[in-house]
Amino acid sequence: MSVQVLAVLSPNTLRTRLRPLALAAMLLAGAGLHAQAVAQAAPAVASYAIPAGPLAGALNRYAQQAGVSIVIDASKVQGLTSAGLQGSYAIDDGFAVLLRGSGYAIGKTSTGYVLVAAPASAPTAATSAASAAERTMPSITIVGQAEQGATTEGSGSYTARKISIGKGEQAMKDIPQSVSVLTRQRLDDQGITDLREAVNNVTGVVGVHGVGPGVVITARGFQIDQWQYDGVPIDRNTYALGNWGQENMVIYDRLEVLRGASGMLVGTGSPGGSVSLVRKRPTATRSVSMTARAGSWDRVGAQLDVSSPLNADASLRGRVIVDEDDTHSFVDQVWSKNRTLYAALDYDLGPATTLGLAISNVNDHGRPTFVGLPRYVDGSALNLPRSTFTGADWNRSEARQTNIFLDLEHHFNSQWSLKASAVNMRENTSSAHQRVAMPIRPNGSGASYGDFAMDFDNRKRGIDAYVRGKFDGLGMAQEVLVGASYVTLASNDRFARAWEGGANVFNINHHRPWQDLDTIAARPKGVTSDSTYEIRQKGLYGSWNGQLTGKLKAMLGGRFSWYDFLYATPAGPGEQLNASAKFTPSAGLIYALDPQWSAYASYADIFTPQSNRDVQGKVLKPVTGSNYEAGIKGELMDGTVNTSLAVFRYDHKNRAVTDYAADLACDGQYCSRASGKVRSQGMEAEVSGEVARGLQLSAGYAYTTTTYLDDPDEQGKVFSTWTPKHMLRVWSSYTLPGAWDKFSVGAGVNTQSHTVDTAYKFKVAGFSLWNARLAWQATPQMALSVNVNNVLDKRYIIPAYNNTGTNNYYGDPRNVQFTLKYTPKW
Repeated sequence: MSVQVLAVLSPNTLRTRLRPLALAAMLLAGAGLHAQAVAQAAPAVASYAIPAGPLAGALNRYAQQAGVSIVIDASKVQGLTSAGLQGSYAIDDGFAVLLRGSGYAIGKTSTGYVLVAAPASAPTAATSAASAAERTMPSITIVGQAEQGATTEGSGSYTARKISIGKGEQAMKDIPQSVSVLTRQRLDDQGITDLREAVNNVTGVVGVHGVGPGVVITARGFQIDQWQYDGVPIDRNTYALGNWGQENMVIYDRLEVLRGASGMLVGTGSPGGSVSLVRKRPTATRSVSMTARAGSWDRVGAQLDVSSPLNADASLRGRVIVDEDDTHSFVDQVWSKNRTLYAALDYDLGPATTLGLAISNVNDHGRPTFVGLPRYVDGSALNLPRSTFTGADWNRSEARQTNIFLDLEHHFNSQWSLKASAVNMRENTSSAHQRVAMPIRPNGSGASYGDFAMDFDNRKRGIDAYVRGKFDGLGMAQEVLVGASYVTLASNDRFARAWEGGANVFNINHHRPWQDLDTIAARPKGVTSDSTYEIRQKGLYGSWNGQLTGKLKAMLGGRFSWYDFLYATPAGPGEQLNASAKFTPSAGLIYALDPQWSAYASYADIFTPQSNRDVQGKVLKPVTGSNYEAGIKGELMDGTVNTSLAVFRYDHKNRAVTDYAADLACDGQYCSRASGKVRSQGMEAEVSGEVARGLQLSAGYAYTTTTYLDDPDEQGKVFSTWTPKHMLRVWSSYTLPGAWDKFSVGAGVNTQSHTVDTAYKFKVAGFSLWNARLAWQATPQMALSVNVNNVLDKRYIIPAYNNTGTNNYYGDPRNVQFTLKYTPKW
C-alpha cells in the first residue's frame, strides 16, 4: 500500500502553486490510470522501516504503511529532515519519533491526523490543537492508496516489501519460487539505463549479446522471450533475423524476475522464468529532478523528470520524463544517440477506482557493429585490439518504439479488487551494415564481407484482467484469483544479404561502396526475404491459496491456453502452429517456520509449440516442462532484508530430435520425433536489503547445469552453451556515519565461470568485473556521484552465441561516469 497526496488549497494559493505546472501540463501526452482503495484501519502496533531523509517523504511513507491520513502544510516542512523510523510502534508514537526535533507535533481530528506546532514543553505527540490548525493551514492530505505499495522509487532500498509479478502484490516470502527485484535505488546507484546491463545484475540471469543490438534474456539455461509490461506478457524477440528487443530503464520503477516455469502467468513460453518491467507512476507530491551524465567515450546525457498533482484534490496526477543519451564507444567509429520520452496520467474516478494512461517513445539510432569478431578455425582467439571495428563507414541502424499503457483498478471493498491492464506496442527497426565473418585460417585468410540490410515493422497488443479476493471459508483464510489475457503480434519483415569473399580481418576495408536494402537485394548473389508473423494467444487462469493450518499454506493454480502461430512468405505459409485449451498446472506449499522464515516446495508447468513434423507428416506435440523447486525464504529486520535459498530441477520433454530410423522420408530429409529431453538443475541463494545500518546489499549466487539427457546427436553435452555453471552478482552501498553522512561508497563484483561455444570447440573464459562508486550529497538538493566500472580493466569476451565465425564481442574496458542530480524545491 502506497500513498496519495491530495492538495486542498485556497483559490489564490492554488493559482500560485499551479503556475509551475503549465509547461508539464502541455507536455503530458495522455491520461493516466491507477486504482485507489479505501483506506483501512492500521493495527495498534506494527513494524515500520522508514529510511532517513526529507521529513515530507518520511511522513508520506509512514502514512502509507500505517493506512492513515494526515493534513500538513507542505511549505512548512520543506527542507526539514527526519532520522527515519525502525521497529514496532503505535501510530502516535511513530509520528512522534519521525517528528522529533522538527518543531512540529501530531494532532488528531475526526477524520485523521494533522501537523501542528509543537508546544515548547510538550512532547511531539497527539494534541488537541487540531481544529485551529485546520482553519489556518493550507493542506495536503495523505491517504492510503492500493496496488502502488510495491513501488521502490524513493524507498532508498535494494529490496522491496512486495512485488507484483504474480498478479497483485505479494511479499517475496509468500511466492513459492525464486524471485528477485532490481529496485530504482540500485538502478540509480549503478547508473544502469540499459536492460541488458540490468538483467546481468540479477541472480542467475544472463543477458546474451546475440546477432542483433538487442538482448536475449536467459535464466536457468532457457530464453525468456515474453516480457511483462505492467503484468501484460508481450513477445519481444520474434523477428525474421537477429534479436532486436531492448529497453531503456529510465522510465521503469523496477525490474522483477521470477525464475522457473511460469505457465500460469504467460501461457506458452520459456521455462527459464518471467521478467516484469514496472513503469514509474505519477506521484501525488510535487517533485522535479534534473540529471546530467558525462563519462568515458564522450558519453553525455541529461534527464528531466517532473511529477505533480494537476488539480486541487490531486485526483488527477501527471508525470513527464525526457531523457537524452549520446555516446561513442571503445570500438572505433561506433556511436549511438537515444531519446526517450514518457508521459503519464493517473485519474481517480472515485475513492476506490483509478484509471491510468501513459505513452512512451524511444528513438535510438547510430553506427553499430554487428556479430563481433571471428576466430581461427581451431577456436583460438585472434587477439585483435578491443577497438577493432568490422563494419563500414555507412553502417547505420535505427530503432523506434512507441508504447501506450492503459490500466484500471477498482476495489470493491477491503477484500476484493479488479485490475485490468492493456499495452499497445509499435516497433520499427531498420539497419544497413557490413560485417566480417567466417573462421580464419592460420595464414589470415578465410573471412568474407557480409552486407546486410533489414526493415522490420511489428505491432504487439495485449490485455490482462483479473479479480482477486480474500475470504474465510471452512474455518480458514482463503484467497482466490481469476483472470484472462489476450495477446497478439503482427509483423512485416524484410531483409537482404550478400556475401563477398576476400576480406582480411587484420586489414578491414571500412570504405566499401554504400549499401541499402535494394542495392544488396539486386546484387547477383544477393538474397532477399519478405515474411510476416501472426501470433495470437488467449488464456484463462486462476489460483487458490488456502491456510491449511496456522503455519501451513497451500497454493493451487492453472491456466488454459489457446495459441495460434503463422509464419508466411510470398510463397505461402512456412510454419503454422496451434494449441487449443492446453492446461498448465502449478502447486505449492509454504510452511511458516516462524514469523520471519518460511520453507516451501513447488511444482510448475509450461509448454512450447514446435513446428517439426514426424514421419506421418503430423506436427509434433508441444514441448512440455516440469519445474520442481524447494527452498527457504526469510523476511528479516522488520522487512528491510529479504533472503532465499533454493534448489531446483527442470525437465524439458518432447523436444524434436532427428528420426534417423525413418531415413529421408520427409521430402528427402530426415523427419523428427518428439522424444528429446533436457534437464536444468542447480541452486540459488540471495540476500538483499539494508543488512546493517546504512549498508544496502544485493548479493546472489547461482549454480546451474544444463544437459541433453536424450538426444541422438547431443547426448550428454551442455545444452545452454552461454550459461555459466557459477554466477555471483554482488553490489553494495554504504552511507558513512556521523559527520561524514553526506558521503556514500559503493562496490561490487560480477563473477562467472567459463562457457563454451555453440560447436563445443573452445571455452569462453570466465571473468570477474569489479565496480565502484563514490557519492556526495552536497546539499539537500544537489548530489554528485562517480561510477567506475571494470575497475581492473579486465579484457574478456561476452558469453553469447559464440562460434569460430562470429559473435565474439569484447566486454567494456574500464570506464567512468559522472552524474549530477539536482532536485530543486518546488
